[in-house]
Amino acid sequence: MDGESCVRKAYEFILNSDFEQAIYWFEQAIAAEPLNASYQHKCAVSCARSGKWGKAHQYAKQAVELDGNHPEYQYHLQTIEARLLVASAELKLAEEPSHYEDALPLLQQAADLDPLSFEAFYLLALTYSEMGRIEDSVINAREALRLDPGHSAARRLFADVNRQRRMMRKRVIGKQQQKE
Repeated sequence: MDGESCVRKAYEFILNSDFEQAIYWFEQAIAAEPLNASYQHKCAVSCARSGKWGKAHQYAKQAVELDGNHPEYQYHLQTIEARLLVASAELKLAEEPSHYEDALPLLQQAADLDPLSFEAFYLLALTYSEMGRIEDSVINAREALRLDPGHSAARRLFADVNRQRRMMRKRVIGKQQQKE
């Protein structure tokens, strides 16, 4: 079967919400035409939607290698890489004790790669808050809320760190007034 026929078959399965079979057919298209960047990209998208991030990364990377001038392929690779970085950071934060210093560069890189990643900004805000870096936490919590205004945990975090920041400012002003 030729690549285009396989892709049509994959889309039939997508329309029926059978993403596993869609991935199978995209892979058949890739096997038929391994140098077709479009097939690699379409397979990467389906893998990402199915939470198969390793496979998604592999196919997205291949699409970019085959056609690096295609901005959509570049962007999709970046969002997948950002998601993988967030997952690595989550593992560092879940360790006992949490490795905040190790998670920060991963989260910052994820936010740089995908400026629409709510998870990256939210976890940055949480991490900075845990480290006592309130100003940095406020900045990232604000960005997370901009990306998802209805996220209740992000709203609470923003309110908490904003309150801490105001209290810190009052203490600084109070100390300055005592010196005068």
